[in-house]
Amino acid sequence: MADDSRWLLCPVCHGKTRVKVRADTDIRNLPLFCPKCRRETLIHVKQRKVFVAREPDAQAPDA
Repeated sequence: MADDSRWLLCPVCHGKTRVKVRADTDIRNLPLFCPKCRRETLIHVKQRKVFVAREPDAQAPDA
């Protein structure tokens, strides 16, 4: 059995993070921290493709 896991790359600076994923990994709403640019980004992963999660804008409270 071959090791088919790869490191996730930061969607901002494209640096290597400390998270490895396999080809069959599906992740939703992962707060990914990058030690290189020191940013945290909310991501989704599907079949090794990284998608930046869009966070909803803050809503004004109902008056």
